[in-house]
Amino acid sequence: MARPTRLSPARPTARLTAAAALALSVALPAHSAAPAPDQVVAHYADIAAAAYGDSLTAARDLRAAVDRLVADPSDATLTAARTAWTAARAPYQQTEAFRFGNPIVDDWEGRVNAWPLDEGLIDYVAAGTPSAEDNELSNLNVIANPTLALNGGQVNAAQITPALIAEQLHEAGGIEANVASGYHAIEFLLWGQDLNGTGPGAGNRPFTDYVRGDACTGGNCDRRAAYLVAATDLLVSDLEEMAANWDADGAARKAVTDDPQAGLMAMLTGMGSLSYGEQAGERMKLGLMLNDPEEEHDCFSDQTHLSHYFDGLGIQNVYLGRYARLDGTELTGPSLSQLVAGKDAAVDQALRADLEATMTALGALRDKAEGGMAYDQMLAPGNAEGEAAITAGIDGLVRQTKSIERAVGALGLNAIAFEGSDSLDDPDAVFQ
Repeated sequence: MARPTRLSPARPTARLTAAAALALSVALPAHSAAPAPDQVVAHYADIAAAAYGDSLTAARDLRAAVDRLVADPSDATLTAARTAWTAARAPYQQTEAFRFGNPIVDDWEGRVNAWPLDEGLIDYVAAGTPSAEDNELSNLNVIANPTLALNGGQVNAAQITPALIAEQLHEAGGIEANVASGYHAIEFLLWGQDLNGTGPGAGNRPFTDYVRGDACTGGNCDRRAAYLVAATDLLVSDLEEMAANWDADGAARKAVTDDPQAGLMAMLTGMGSLSYGEQAGERMKLGLMLNDPEEEHDCFSDQTHLSHYFDGLGIQNVYLGRYARLDGTELTGPSLSQLVAGKDAAVDQALRADLEATMTALGALRDKAEGGMAYDQMLAPGNAEGEAAITAGIDGLVRQTKSIERAVGALGLNAIAFEGSDSLDDPDAVFQ
């Protein structure tokens, strides 16, 4: 991948989760008496704890599937590991609404979800693969090299461990595109590069890339397996850390509940910044302007349509005070929606309607991708149908951001400067 990091199938599993979640939003209940701010932020923290807890559970399932793959590489075990990765993304993407307004999350998030990445840092890539500007490490290929010229010296990489990835490789050389950990590093190791451009097809790494002995393809199959295991172990430990931050005595929980007004600001900042600058701008509009599949969020697996859907759902969850857990239970409680309605019912009604319209658009985009037109195909020049589907999602996200701004005003809070994006705010700058 060529652009710097922005801090930014289990299709049946993902589909079931999406369908269940969408059903929750079809009928919005009438509001009772408005809750107090401390009740709203306490429930917000409960949702965060549940969502990060589910993300941890799903990551552990992924780790078990990776164990089976490296122990007995086959088409079946590789497919199962990919399925587990797709399922693990659904709860995690819903946590992205806790970014931007919560410094503890912001400081941590790049370890698990940084993108795009110069994948040649990790493993073999096709000749001519572009890299971030001035990234001398973009073809380091850790998997092929047990000794690395790195950080001004020689690094012993004979044993690929979580510590090596976290402390020596991730953002090596101070370059954000050197993403060595997290979901997207694992995605690359499971799917490989997607070399189809805006044509059909995702990455197609063979299971034989994990077979030891003469049948090994791609070389260094034992080290590739070690990297995949270490990266998945690191993802689990990183999620354990964040789940603990939202426990009863966790630092992230205390940061929003000790000062309820600051907690409300965190909620609205996360909603607005993810809606506007991050998702509508950097993740959707930019790639559409450039017609560039390298800007696709889940570019190796072609799962971007699910990533966008669950990001949108996470925003809606925060406002409505609800979350559908992996075990099928529904977490509901005092909501920001109820609090806004107590101040200005019209503002609340408009924001709920805008959030629902966005989810309808993102659901249609998801369905189009699952129906055969992958997200990177939608980005192709001249694909009017694909452009319209992506644009509908962008327009919904931008529109709901304006309603979020009105909710900030209705609550009498200080104005919030949401994250922006040149693709929305200064399109000409994208091409300079």
